[in-house]
Amino acid sequence: MPLRPFARLRAVPLLAAALLALAGPAARGQGAPPGMPGAGAIPSDDARLLPVFAPHGMVASQEAKATRVGVDVLKRGGNAVDAAVAVGFALAVTLPKAGNLGGGGFMMVHLAARNETVALDYRETAPAAAARDMFLDPSGAPDPRASTATGRAVGVPGTVRGLAEALARYGSGRFSLADLIAPAEALAREGIAVDEDLADSLPRAAARLGAWPSTRAVFFNGTRPFGWGERLVQPDLAATLRAIQAGGPDAFYQGPVAERIADAVRAAGGVMTPADLAGYRVAVRRPVRGSYRGYDVVAMPPPSSGGVHLIEILNILEGFDLGASGAGGAASVHLLAEAMKQAYADRATFLGDPDRVKVPVAGLTAKPYAALLRSRIDPDRARPAEAVKAGDPLPFEPDQTTHFSVVDRDGNAVSNTYTLNFSYGLGLVAEGTGILLNNEMDDFSAKPGAQNAYGLVGGDANAVAPGARPLSSMTPTFLFRDGRLVLVTGSPGGSRIISTVLQVVVNLIDFRMNLAEAVAAPRIHHQWRPDALLVETGLSPDTLALLRQRGHRVVVGSTSGSANSVLVAPEGLAGAADPRQRGTLADGY
Repeated sequence: MPLRPFARLRAVPLLAAALLALAGPAARGQGAPPGMPGAGAIPSDDARLLPVFAPHGMVASQEAKATRVGVDVLKRGGNAVDAAVAVGFALAVTLPKAGNLGGGGFMMVHLAARNETVALDYRETAPAAAARDMFLDPSGAPDPRASTATGRAVGVPGTVRGLAEALARYGSGRFSLADLIAPAEALAREGIAVDEDLADSLPRAAARLGAWPSTRAVFFNGTRPFGWGERLVQPDLAATLRAIQAGGPDAFYQGPVAERIADAVRAAGGVMTPADLAGYRVAVRRPVRGSYRGYDVVAMPPPSSGGVHLIEILNILEGFDLGASGAGGAASVHLLAEAMKQAYADRATFLGDPDRVKVPVAGLTAKPYAALLRSRIDPDRARPAEAVKAGDPLPFEPDQTTHFSVVDRDGNAVSNTYTLNFSYGLGLVAEGTGILLNNEMDDFSAKPGAQNAYGLVGGDANAVAPGARPLSSMTPTFLFRDGRLVLVTGSPGGSRIISTVLQVVVNLIDFRMNLAEAVAAPRIHHQWRPDALLVETGLSPDTLALLRQRGHRVVVGSTSGSANSVLVAPEGLAGAADPRQRGTLADGY
């Protein structure tokens, strides 16, 4: 069942004619496929439903200037990893709420010539002085402020060493790290216009950013954040980038930059030392693998919970005919939600840092285990959260964020998700560095059964420990068909990341949408606890009424995620930037 990457594509006339012949009735102006969600939510001729086509290379990211930086690297002969490294550094300048040097993340790399996929874990780690009870108040209750708004919230950053490691291992050899940092350094030194997402996000984060004098000095014009049309210049960040250009990642993890980061964390009440930074290392891991209706799913392993539970949910859904239920219909939404509940219950019990706890990956992703879980789903009635318990995968045994996707002309691909946790992380810029620090330690479990800032429940497997990596929902993902790469996707969104990636895949395979439709379609989310079905606007009132009749507590609310994706077909590359965020761009050459 091939995907429809180019349906309704507007392209160069001769190319368009050829692609339209391949794309089916929707591409020839005969309307959307039956069951397309929200007939009035997104007009059928909306440009957001049209993938961008490019024959040689594609970058889809959450910020246009960073996308163009990556495309330029591809045009100059770089591979997907070269472009991804350039995009990663550029986003630290142009998307400071999520792009970062002071956070961490996960990168999936597909190497076409070797037909090999690898997973790079550059997730933040807990400082050596971190303690299991460091986020409990004197009564033994979780203290959310300690894990989100103080120096104790800061994990040891992994981004700089992660991007450098990716380049050293898998880059084309045509570009040095200094070459790929150069566009970011110029953007920081010369300044960028405050527009699109930056103009939206700075005022929303003003209270947290304004609480730190070193941050006000960067992002404020007097007593207020920089506004639309003003110029944001970041000279300290430019200097840090120049130091990394000259000295490589060691210039970040040792010496003056590391000392300033550790000083800032300790001054804010944290426990990080320069030795914690000097000791940071990237982990190379084996991806988690599964299958769904003839497609191979390859995704990030623990300490990401994303890949494991994406596959677990897809395994459960494989036993239902979602296509017959229709996209956006009450029956299909109900089944999606019930499968999500079970996976999030399992997440709370079994997932943690694989270097410290045994994670039953094989059991959680086994088809027989999914069949057992599927048998517990009532197709007509929602189960309350109290009735959903973690399963027993052991008999089946043999992790605010941004995402970008890159594919080059040789079929190499990168799916990268990295984060500061909250928008702008802790909100604290380490004095003299320009680096915003993360508050990622909130992703640990303060105590078993406690919820973090995203409402996710955790257990002993995700307890705070020196050097441990906190659990994440980040889900960079590849989809293959008959050994050929067909999809590169992922998303930000905290606890909603897994469900966002899930629905991109289901929309493509089950509901036969093109890539842009699959990314733009209204999304739902259920994470077991709190017991609420979160629904974006766009589903019909009739569908919402039917879901409530089935027993769901439906909450219609804000949008989630930014699933910037690339689809690979014999005819070329299709890119889709998520329309939920302003300033996103898919572009290629």
